Amino acid sequence: MPLQIGLLAFPGVQQLDLTAPYEVFASLPDATVHIVAEELDPVRSATGLILMPTTRRADCPALDVVCVPGGVGVNALMRDEAWLAFLRSLAETARYVTSVCTGALVLGAAGLLRGVRATTHWAAHDLLAAFGALPIAERVVRDGRFLTGGGVTAGIDFALTLYAELAGQPAAQAAQLALEYAPAPPFKAGTPEAVDPAVLAAARSRLRASRAEREAIVEALTGQSVPRSQW
Repeated sequence: MPLQIGLLAFPGVQQLDLTAPYEVFASLPDATVHIVAEELDPVRSATGLILMPTTRRADCPALDVVCVPGGVGVNALMRDEAWLAFLRSLAETARYVTSVCTGALVLGAAGLLRGVRATTHWAAHDLLAAFGALPIAERVVRDGRFLTGGGVTAGIDFALTLYAELAGQPAAQAAQLALEYAPAPPFKAGTPEAVDPAVLAAARSRLRASRAEREAIVEALTGQSVPRSQW
């Protein structure tokens, strides 16, 4: 039987959170990769790219790997009981329950990360604890059958890590080579610790409204207050 891998698609998804692991998983031998949405209508990503689902949520088969991408759309997803129930159902039998970026908050809202080591985008990392997760500041975090990736581009690292688990390290290395994935960014600005403080302050200012909405959602879901000092 081929591996069944499903990536969730929803309005406001961060397209690279979805398309980066999709690109990696698509080369797995004997694997079927599904883009799972509520319906088969086109889904508009957070940056405007249109994605075409391949499977309706109601028709989704049992999955070996379920992956929740992030993006501004997770704010609605965290409060959508139909999606959360769907994730809980898939997680009962999935070999791997995974996320990229702020998709980890949706896993948390579904009650799947209690006591689990996990990571997410730096701007939401501290929110994981409200769901009972153990936040770890790493690019990819593995805790048993749970794999979580950090922000956006970490989806490639996450997917290659899981590829090695599923098909062996030599095959994963070949997949990385095929993608010519050899990061050499032009700036040392990929983490809050590395970037100029003025750039970090500007980034936080741009994210402040989304962060405030997300804080309110997490507090409503968990009954816990979340830190606001850095925002």
